Amino acid sequence: MTLPAADPLVSALTVSDLPVTLADVEAARPIVSAAVVRTPTLRAPRLSELTGADVYVKYDNLQVTASFKERGAVVKLARLSPEEAKRGVIAMSAGNHAQAVAYHGTRLGISTTIVMPENTPQVKVTATRAFGARVVLHGEGVGDAEQEALRIAALEGRVFVHPYDDPDVIAGQGSMALEMLEDAPPLDCLLVPVGGGGLISGMAIAAKGHSPQTQVLGVEAALYPAMWTALTGIPRDSGGPTLAEGIAVRNVGRLTTQIVRALVPEILLVEEPELERAVNAYITLQKTLAEGAGAAGLAALLSDPERFRGQRVGLVLCGGNIDPRVLAAILMRELERDHRIVSFRLTILDRPGMLGIISTLLGKLGANILEVHHRRTFLDVPAKGTRLDLTVETRDQIHAQAIQDALEAEGLEVLRLGAGGAEG
Repeated sequence: MTLPAADPLVSALTVSDLPVTLADVEAARPIVSAAVVRTPTLRAPRLSELTGADVYVKYDNLQVTASFKERGAVVKLARLSPEEAKRGVIAMSAGNHAQAVAYHGTRLGISTTIVMPENTPQVKVTATRAFGARVVLHGEGVGDAEQEALRIAALEGRVFVHPYDDPDVIAGQGSMALEMLEDAPPLDCLLVPVGGGGLISGMAIAAKGHSPQTQVLGVEAALYPAMWTALTGIPRDSGGPTLAEGIAVRNVGRLTTQIVRALVPEILLVEEPELERAVNAYITLQKTLAEGAGAAGLAALLSDPERFRGQRVGLVLCGGNIDPRVLAAILMRELERDHRIVSFRLTILDRPGMLGIISTLLGKLGANILEVHHRRTFLDVPAKGTRLDLTVETRDQIHAQAIQDALEAEGLEVLRLGAGGAEG
């Protein structure tokens, strides 16, 4: 599908007045096309069924570095002068920009140094080093990392490659929208994850120029509402552990804020449970990996399905660099939320054969025992009693309740436990 001609009114009155224009995005595209994978945009029937929208997913987790960040990084690096390239570059990043700069810098023969926060997931640190960069761990967040990167840049004469507030980077990121608009039917809405704002800035410029009827909405983690605050002027606390560490920023860019304010009508905030659900839905329904930031658009759909019901919605799966341990925890937590893994606490008589009676009963009920803790030392348990914590695999909530009813029918004191073993 060929893109329709840019809408002249939108181009003349809106996009051309901004620090990055539609012409800039289109000029960056050949650089991106020559060095970055053109990832597919595909309809997602199972996500459509789950959310009630007609969902199309852009799989930019299929890039070499598993992230969209390659688009902006390669444009910036390719446009360095020979003297700048010789001096080398430095960047600060929580992970994906780091890998993109390292990969394309090494490919182009440019020395790269990356400053990353000390709490960056190890999978991203290891990958960045593997792509050929020198990695410096510094500070608690990207703000601390940025200050250290600027210090090293001044000391060593390196060119600083900003992860989002740079015209070349913004223009490169806009190539994703150009591809989506070519590969998908006309979209009513694009849901775009927002950290510093580089991706949504480039995509909004491209979409407003070529498909002005497509509404571009941003999505932030509720714990880090930096762009939402910049646009609304409403103070809101920022900080805390989030699954979407890739968009966990406290400060947005000067250029990106100007573009988003002009072209993006709303920023949506999503809570951590929806981010977990979205990551789980991508792997279980779409059989693809999404990190928390990459799943933010789907999280917005899951948070407010009625708003988007019946609309043709484009989701940007912008990254798949998730820590395997975190992913395993999410999958287990979702099984608990779906009542497919359930924990019970029983107080029973401490006598021979009790464990056998209970396990036989569970077997007859079709419950698979996953874990057993048998404890006698609690003071709130009778001297001739014991506490038994059971974790079992069940089919659904109805099956779990049937198991609890059967245990209680045997005269056992049963307490249902919540996720992580907390009393429910």
